[in-house]
Parts: sequence; structure tokens; C-alpha cells
Amino acid sequence: MKRFIKVVAAVAALSMLLTPAAAETSGRQTYTGEIDGAAFKVEMPERWNGTLLIFSHPYYPDGMPAFPPGYGNRVDSERFFLEQGYALAASDFRGRTGFVVKEAVRDQIGLLDWFEQHVGRPRRTVATGSSGGGTISLLLAEQYPRRIDGVLAMCTPIDLYGQLNMSLDINFALKTLLAPQDPAIELVNARDPKTSVSRLQAVIAAGVETPQGRARIALASAFGNVTGWNSALDPKPTSIEGQIRALAAITSGGSVGVFGAVGQADLASHAGGNPSYNVGMDYARQLLKSDQAAFVRSAYREAGLDVGKDLARLAAAPRISPEPAARQWMLRYAVPRGTAPSPVVTLHNTVDLAVADHERWYAGQVRAEGRLRQLFVDRATHCAFTVAEESVALDTLLTRIDRGRWPTTDPRRLNASADTLGEDWSQVYDFATNTDAVRPPAFATYRPSPLLRPSR
Repeated sequence: MKRFIKVVAAVAALSMLLTPAAAETSGRQTYTGEIDGAAFKVEMPERWNGTLLIFSHPYYPDGMPAFPPGYGNRVDSERFFLEQGYALAASDFRGRTGFVVKEAVRDQIGLLDWFEQHVGRPRRTVATGSSGGGTISLLLAEQYPRRIDGVLAMCTPIDLYGQLNMSLDINFALKTLLAPQDPAIELVNARDPKTSVSRLQAVIAAGVETPQGRARIALASAFGNVTGWNSALDPKPTSIEGQIRALAAITSGGSVGVFGAVGQADLASHAGGNPSYNVGMDYARQLLKSDQAAFVRSAYREAGLDVGKDLARLAAAPRISPEPAARQWMLRYAVPRGTAPSPVVTLHNTVDLAVADHERWYAGQVRAEGRLRQLFVDRATHCAFTVAEESVALDTLLTRIDRGRWPTTDPRRLNASADTLGEDWSQVYDFATNTDAVRPPAFATYRPSPLLRPSR
């Protein structure tokens, strides 16, 4: 495909013709432009160390405000990595918002082509990304194994199909148990997706105010193994009510707000139909497999309800079927195969709506011995990492790329390394309060539960 490229550089136009050797010593530069309809941005440091970090941004729901492409898990990641000498590149992806996984892989490899032609050939190219961008980075490495030297995937719902189906399970249980007669709540193929989302969110808001509603929110959330802890800055609530109020916030914003009817409609537009389903699901069995089962039973006892009766209501409710072609589209374009052609480091919070269970699933998919290291930070909410923790994870990957063997990933050593970077790089963002605060490094040994709805 013929590319239209319009580049605005922070230096004279002659810099676009730099040879690789000249680019490495040409000083601080910024390039912006467009490739096949996808905006991109490249930042070059004062002294390039030869490594390119090509960052894939998270899933942006419809209505996300416009802002320039980012380069790391946090806004200040850019400054840190530039000071360390890394070149940074990011495409905003054509379409930008929604389920643009297929487009994103093409756009990122197109940006890498542009970088090698106009700036220089990197000594090492690392695909990195947060949330859904981590999945894109894994797919990029699998589809272009000779172009990517390693992957750093952060807070990633690696099995995106599985994540969407778990969210469907949660929303299905909420509708069935809390609003079975509301015709405005349609989970897939909704005639009015925005109304469907707002109605289900209102149901959650009302339900959390009663013990019976809270018990049912706990049961629904258990089908995604979601934990009732929604703050990166505060400890986990100790009461049943406190934990379920956290579950209500997580579920309302994530399973309903992002992956509910609006997200499902967008997904269907890319996949050519609805791929999400719960045909054949036995929710009583799912509860037995959930690591939240004991908590759910405690919530039901507190509410004076019989969980068995609610499970029977779920068993009797009509199921949702996928469209076969859309299901195949998801498996082809949105689920990494686990080939891990280059070394992979994953970084995940122990508590997240995009549950760390994805890490256990992915470890079971990777057959290439010695290609994977999984790091965990004992903190709640989505992508709650410091720049220092992100840097330590990247250093772990680069050591494996350069030396052919992994350094020790003992949490004490990782925390000590992150601690040396100081408080300037130890800010953690908390989604619940939209605030930053300094927190000590929190790498920990952790074994996730099995993923409840793996796509394979």
C-alpha cells in the first residue's frame, strides 16, 4: 500500500535523511506524522543508546479525549527513558479508539519501517505496551519475529477473548439477578448500547446499597475472579460491604463501562458480528472454580440469601451464542499463540480487573523454554506501576536479550534495584481517586489462579 507520510520534525528537514550512524549522534529530536491514516510520534534522546522502545497504547473506548501518543505506562515514563538514552516510538493506530487490534499490529510495523528508513536501524527493538497494548506487543512479536528482539507487556489481559467473555459472564449475572425484566439492558447486539450500559450501571448503584444486592454483585464478579480492592494507594477493605463496594466500582467502570454493550458493539463492528458467548456455561461450576467462592458465600450468609437459588436462576436464563465467523476472527487476530519467538517479560499487579490469571494462562501457552519471565507487583487496580518498577522490568528483559540468560528475578533484588531510582520515579497512579502518590517498590512472589474463561 502506498503510504502518505507527512513529517514535522523538531530539526531541519535535512535530518530526515540522516544515516543510522549520524542519527545516533544528532541530538534531541521529535518527529510527528501520519502513516496510512495513523498518527505517530517519535522521540530521539540526546545520545541514543541504540535501543528503540515501540509502545502500543491501551484499548481506548469511544469518546476518549484526544492527546499525543504516549510512550510508557505513565506520562513520566517518557522523560525517564529519554534520559536513559532510549529512542521512543508510538503509533496512535488508525481509528485510534475501539477494538483496533488488527490495525494496530500493521500500524506499529509500519512505524518501525519508517523509523529504520528515516532515523536508523536499532541495535535492539523492544515492543512494549500497557493493558490491551501489551496484547498488541505480543501479537507484533509473533507476527514479525525477525523485527522484534523482546517484549515487555504490562497489566495485560493477554487472552482478550477470554477477558471479554468473562465480562459477559459478569454482566449476564448482574442483569439476570438484579434486573431480569429491564428490556433496555441488552448485553450484545444492543439496539441502544449507551442506554444499555447506563441502565446496568444504575442497577449496580442501587444494588450495592442493600445486603441482597451486594451479595449478587459479589457472585457476578466472582465469574471473573475479580477481587474487592480498588485502590493502589490504600489497603484492601476488611469488611464484606467495603469489598463489595469496591467490586461495584470496578465492575461498573470495567465490565460494564468498557466491555459492556458499547464495547461489544464496537467489537462486533471489527469482528463482523458478535463473538462473545456463554452457551454451555455452568455458573455453579464456575463459582466452584473461582478463588472468590468463599467470599461470595460469606456475602450470601450476611444477606440471608441462598446462593443455590440464584445459581439456579442463572442456569435457567437464556444463553448468548457467538457468530462463528466473528469467533474465528477473534481467535485469529486478538489472541496470542504463545510462540514467544523473542524473550518476553510480563508485569502485572496482583489485583486487577484484567486479572493476573491471564499470566498463568499465557505461561501455559508458551512452549519455548526460557523465553518468559513474569513479574508481579503487590498492588491493586489497573496498571499501577511506578516508572522505577517499569524500568526494572525492562532491564530484566534487556539482560536476557544481551546475555542470553535471565538475571535473578527474586523480588528482594528487584525492589532493591527499583529503590535506587528514588522517589522522583516512584509515583503510583490510582484510578479510583485520579491521584498520584509515592509508594515503595512492591515486587512480590505470586501465583495467580487459573483463568476462568480461556479462549483455548
